[in-house]
Order: sequence, then structure tokens, then C-alpha cells
Amino acid sequence: MIRLKLLPEKTKFDFFSKARFFSVISIVLIGISVLANLLFGLNFGIDFRGGTLLMVQSEKPVKVSEYRQVLVGLDLGDTSVTKISDPKAQISGGLIDDSRNIVLIRIEQQPQKDDIENDKIVLLKNALNASFGSINFLQTESVGAKVSKELVIKGLTSILLAVGAVLFYIWVRFEWQFALGAVLALVHDVLITIGIFSLLRLEFNLSIVAAILTIVGYSLNDTVIVYDRIRENLKKFNKRPLLDLLNISINETLSRTLVTSITTLLALFALYLLGGDVLRGFTFAMIWGVLIGTYSSIFIASAILLRLGVKRDWSKPDNEAGTQFSEFDT
Repeated sequence: MIRLKLLPEKTKFDFFSKARFFSVISIVLIGISVLANLLFGLNFGIDFRGGTLLMVQSEKPVKVSEYRQVLVGLDLGDTSVTKISDPKAQISGGLIDDSRNIVLIRIEQQPQKDDIENDKIVLLKNALNASFGSINFLQTESVGAKVSKELVIKGLTSILLAVGAVLFYIWVRFEWQFALGAVLALVHDVLITIGIFSLLRLEFNLSIVAAILTIVGYSLNDTVIVYDRIRENLKKFNKRPLLDLLNISINETLSRTLVTSITTLLALFALYLLGGDVLRGFTFAMIWGVLIGTYSSIFIASAILLRLGVKRDWSKPDNEAGTQFSEFDT
């Protein structure tokens, strides 16, 4: 039986020989993310800005420019038209005919108007039917300005609560140095993920918030695996220098970390290529999150632990550190 091995059974990589380099890289990425948010902000979707999203299908091919000409004459405010393409047709290089003729029409909520203007939606539907014949309206979603503001608050609250829950769990499960390292690694991942969306001007909507929460869970899972091995080795090699012990622990979990990340990425890349435009933003956030989460689990969380130091005698629980629960099984 042939087994595929990405790494040898035992590795001896020195993950801290370039610790300063990786720290500088992370600080630069966070700085770029913060600067991008200050300069450009996030390209909020209708979920957060308010407005209407229509997915329409025509019997015959209609150019995006023709849709835009109809929208200009209706005085609907800020609008955008995006063609929904068939991923299989894109990959085949034209061998598969993309004849679905589907477009997304986004109408942003008018300033100083909290209610959804249903009469304008009806006007748009009538204008499209009059211009292009029979139009099939596959999906219509509307979000008012008040609701969108609530969604922004709830989205941010959910992320903060998730990070706070992680801080409490790791503190109870290990001790405060581990908790602080895990939370700083998560903040690192979230800030850089939000920054890439701001920099590339990708749409930021509720599905991206869901992706960020998933990234928090994925990154935490990787970090806890590494931390659990560190704790086991702290009991086993309590006289060994902390730097050597951290390297041993990361090497022992490296194969598991990389295999998990690669298998997850294979599924996500398939979804990104074949899932269509509607899922593309979510899958892009997930792909980026898996990459940055794997990086932070190896190079950031453990490096923070090295800087903070950690208790070396784990034979007795420390009630003040929260480690009285440290014998719970994972």
C-alpha cells in the first residue's frame, strides 16, 4: 500500500530562527490592513448599506451595457449590473456554452430614506420586461437602511464575542499566556482578512462575516492542537529550554496541521472555481483565512508564548492562572 507523505515522519525545522522576520511581516500586513480600512473603508454589500438585489434571467443574451442604459433612465440612484457566468464554461475555454443569461442588479438604498422603495422595484421590473421581452426574476432581496445598520452592529458584536469566548476558553484550558497568544493570533488573522477585502475592494456582506467566524474557529483549532502538544512537552521536558521545546512541539504537529489545511484548501478551491459568483466572496475569505490561520498558528501564537514565557512545572494546577481545569480531555 502506497502512502502519500507530505513531510517525513520526524522533522527538525527551526521555526524561530527567522522569528523577527515573520514578526515584521505580520506587523507590516496589519499596518497595511489598518491603513487600507482608514483610506478606502470596506466595500459593504446591500446587507450593510441597505438596498435591493435582483437576479434576473433573459430568454435571449442581453449585454450588461443594455441593462445599464435601462437603469439610467429610471433614476434609481447608485446601481450596478454584474453578469453571472457559468464556472464550467469559464474552465472549458468556451467548449461549454454559457447560455443562462443571468445578471445581478444591485440598487443601493437612497440617502435619508429608511424604507424600501417598492414602487421603484416594480418600475424596474416593468422596464426590463418592456425592453427585453419576458424576464424571469429568479431572486429579489431588499434590506432597509435601519435593518442594515443593525446588521453591521450585530456582525461586529458576533466577532468580538467569538474572540472573547476564545480568550476565556484558552485561559481556563491552559493559562493566561496561552490565552493571550491565541487571541492575538486570532486578531492578527481577522485584521488581515478584513484588510485584504478593503484593499481589493471586494464586497463585504453577511456571508463574509460568517466566513470570518469560521476562520476564527479553524485558526483556534490549529492553535489549540499546537498548544496542547506544548503543554504535554512542558510536563515531559520541564528542564529543557523553552525555545527548543516549542520547536519540538510544532514539528510534532506540523504534519497534521499541513494535511488538514491542504485537504480543506482542495475543497475550497473546487468551490471557488465551480461554485459560481454568489459563493466566490465567501470561498475567497475562507481560502485566505485557512492560509493566514495556518501561518499564525505556527509562527505567531507560539512566538508570543516564547516572549511571554510560561510556567514550567505543570505537575500542579495553578488556581490563579485558571489551569485547575487543565486536565480536561480535549
